[in-house]
Amino acid sequence: MPKTQPEPVIKRAEDVEYETLSVADGASKAVILDESDGAPNFRMRRYRLEPGAEVPKHTNGIEHEVHAVTGEYVVGIEDEEHSVSAGDSILIPAGTVHWFRNETDEESAFVCMVPNGDAGIELLEEE
Repeated sequence: MPKTQPEPVIKRAEDVEYETLSVADGASKAVILDESDGAPNFRMRRYRLEPGAEVPKHTNGIEHEVHAVTGEYVVGIEDEEHSVSAGDSILIPAGTVHWFRNETDEESAFVCMVPNGDAGIELLEEE
């Protein structure tokens, strides 16, 4: 029996709801598209970082691709920090230690794509 193709979906920005991240003051997340929209393989999430916001060091059990859409921020990957800005993209392999920090006076945002299923996030203790 052939698989049924999902229906196309257009989700408007004003229809997306953000939730505050409990582990990061000034950071919020919206799930833009996922299984509930019929996306068979990936979830698309958008994160907003207010000035001074920092997402702590963590790892995920799955890969994710990150694309900066507005502003500038610092992304830490393993032992290095990189400044990124709108239009830059990052591949973070599964199990890679990483974090995000907005050192500017303006909000920054990025889109993150991950495979459907449990992201397996593990927060790391600061040394």
